[in-house]
Amino acid sequence: MRIKDFLGKNCIKTGLKEKKKREHIKEMVNILVEDGKLASDKADEVTDELMKREILGSTGIGEGVAIPHVRTSAVSEMTGALGISAEGVEFNALDGRPVHISFLLLTPDEERHQHLKALSTISLFLRDQYYREDIMNSARPKDIYKIVKKV
Repeated sequence: MRIKDFLGKNCIKTGLKEKKKREHIKEMVNILVEDGKLASDKADEVTDELMKREILGSTGIGEGVAIPHVRTSAVSEMTGALGISAEGVEFNALDGRPVHISFLLLTPDEERHQHLKALSTISLFLRDQYYREDIMNSARPKDIYKIVKKV
């Protein structure tokens, strides 16, 4: 499985502004709405589902990275969004540091195996210090997409 299989080049956004977890997640969900990957009338529902997932444990994995994710009936195929926040988001990350790189993953309810496989792929990618640095040093989404396509 490759990240480019579920992350469209129009689903990458730099300069995210929200600093609180819920608002940041909503900002990420809206990336998918803007690209037509998620119906606008499902945005609040998906945001609520993602926040319920956060109650189970923060998806802030450390090193400035969060991978908010949920299996949901709101999508018919796996889709993702990648967001960059220069200032950082308070996410209750495992290491206590703010999150700068967020990868949102939505998977249809019935695709449990694919969901876990995608999470593993994303995690391995974003745990790599060099990829994280390249992403943070890229000003344009199309440059970030070139990095993602390598994985």
